[in-house]
Amino acid sequence: MNTQPLTVPAPQLSVYRRSTAVVSRQISGETLVVPIRGKVGDLASIYSFNESGSVLWAALEKPRSLEELASVLCQSFEVEQDDAWRDADAFVQEMQAAGLLSAVQS
Repeated sequence: MNTQPLTVPAPQLSVYRRSTAVVSRQISGETLVVPIRGKVGDLASIYSFNESGSVLWAALEKPRSLEELASVLCQSFEVEQDDAWRDADAFVQEMQAAGLLSAVQS
């Protein structure tokens, strides 16, 4: 009988980074993101973020994990960790679907 402990590989955590094919600007306290397609801004696909989305987008100036993004929300707003996690996850999913973020293995 083999009595060695079973080792399970640690899950690899993804970090998220902004697409290089977008430009973003802060205008009157609002974050606007414009995808670039064929060297031209796609003005039909402008994204506007609310306050929490703007905080997350700013945090993503460097690659961040979902845990880090949830922590940023907790530090910026009076929100519970579980709620921050759900909000950060929803933001990441929406931004990935729109092609504004990509996941990379850490």
